[in-house]
Amino acid sequence: MSRPETALRLRGLTKRFGDTMAVDHLDLDVPRGSFYGLVGPNGAGKTTTLSMATGLMRPDAGSAEVLGTDVWTDPVQAKAGIGVLPDGLRIFDRLTGRQLVTYAGLLRAMDRRLVLDRVDELLVALGLADEADKLVIDYSAGMTKKVTLACALVHAPRLLVLDEPFEAVDPVSARTIRGILEDFTAGGGTVVLSSHVMDLVERICDHVAIIARGRVRAAGPVAAVQAGLSLEDRFLDLVGESTAVQGLAWLRTSCD
Repeated sequence: MSRPETALRLRGLTKRFGDTMAVDHLDLDVPRGSFYGLVGPNGAGKTTTLSMATGLMRPDAGSAEVLGTDVWTDPVQAKAGIGVLPDGLRIFDRLTGRQLVTYAGLLRAMDRRLVLDRVDELLVALGLADEADKLVIDYSAGMTKKVTLACALVHAPRLLVLDEPFEAVDPVSARTIRGILEDFTAGGGTVVLSSHVMDLVERICDHVAIIARGRVRAAGPVAAVQAGLSLEDRFLDLVGESTAVQGLAWLRTSCD
């Protein structure tokens, strides 16, 4: 059987919260081996989409396939190939960093010796070796982001789904994470990340989808989506939300 060329395939994904349509029959194809960015305004449905795509939230309708396997009809096989860095999901923060990443590996039924070797490598690579035996609850926001990334990587997935992976991360750590992700895609892995930072997505991603009001407004290679504009200008053009500031004249005289 040939390997699917699409790492993540979403069809008709729909999720409603009360009267709010968070994701509205969303379709998306993420090519295998791509570095794919999802951008959109707050409340666009990015996190809800990624949660449904990875099995963290059940959709009201639609389907999600990971490397040809349906996430909801065969969740064990589908999730075996996914590494997830969710945004805002609670973790076992009363464990040390080393214990948390080790637990993530053992939860995947990995050999203990292999897990321990990979944990050491990941903690060094992510600059957490000196903090490995500190409780995660005492980590900074950036350190917590890095240790949860280590949890997503420890089982060597083929698809990484990362919700705001660079948020609260210092520039040195951000460059390290970027290097790890670029090596991952160069080796045939696929990265899907959400971000509010257009410049970041423009610099590191080769594909992008602009999402607004729960729907994909444009998707494909970054240059094709840009259509000759910067990604930020193209985003504003598609989303159609005003950036003009009304009022606040009193701020202009606040220093008098």
